[in-house]
Amino acid sequence: MTPGALDRSAVSRGDAGLPRGGLYRRLRRAVAEAALPTGIGGPAVAEADLAGLPSSTQRYLRFMGVVGRPRDWSFRVRFRGRFRIRPGGAWLPADAWQYNTAVEPARIFVMRLRVGHLVPFYGRDTYVRGRGHMIGTLLGRKVVDGGGAEFDHSELVIYLNDAVLLAPSTLLGSATSWTAVDDDSFDVALADRGRTVSGRVRIDEHGAPVNFVADRYATLPQGLVLAPWRTPIQRWETAGDRPVPGPASVCYDLPTGPYCYAEGQFIRNTVAFNVSPDQM
Repeated sequence: MTPGALDRSAVSRGDAGLPRGGLYRRLRRAVAEAALPTGIGGPAVAEADLAGLPSSTQRYLRFMGVVGRPRDWSFRVRFRGRFRIRPGGAWLPADAWQYNTAVEPARIFVMRLRVGHLVPFYGRDTYVRGRGHMIGTLLGRKVVDGGGAEFDHSELVIYLNDAVLLAPSTLLGSATSWTAVDDDSFDVALADRGRTVSGRVRIDEHGAPVNFVADRYATLPQGLVLAPWRTPIQRWETAGDRPVPGPASVCYDLPTGPYCYAEGQFIRNTVAFNVSPDQM
């Protein structure tokens, strides 16, 4: 199956997507602590809103089904797969929830890894009011605590990546610019609070994104390293009437070689759009 040929038959297993459990409660608490504003529904995206954009961008937006649909302002989704903390490290079972909003660009991501398939490691990545922060705890002890300009940049990059893959109508505004590259790719840049990040989106003949590439800081044992970061998508599926990414990887291309640190996919029956922070 080619990436843009939507798989409408795949079904998420059981009730894996229902918003409940301890990890989801962590997300709710983090969203409440962030005191994020509530959005309101915007007008439907019209063909005129695409006029002047690169032809490859228009093809992508049509594939994503934005025309005729009201603009989104937030989404919530669950991710399941596996994760590793360092190059060459062991793969650990991973479960994650996240909430993104475009009212004031923000992303809150909580993850649980099972070390030795038993001991939980909890991670939380946030981008709130222009500041990125990464925290990790093991057995109740903080073992990761990162912040600063590099994290501000990296968390805004992943916010942009999320928007490209799940909520592209949030990017149809003055803070975003689109630049033609060729028939099968375009660049997209997003500005927030004096910072601008950009990525290159490669699409297939249907307009489906097959890769997103940007420069992002890798957190490595020797410190932070700026490197190309990419999220290749194996195929696209549907959730209701919306395209959603199927199996995907998250990788850095380091001087020493590729470092893929996450593999898995969003759970389709967990995707919810335009959810108010106080209704989590």
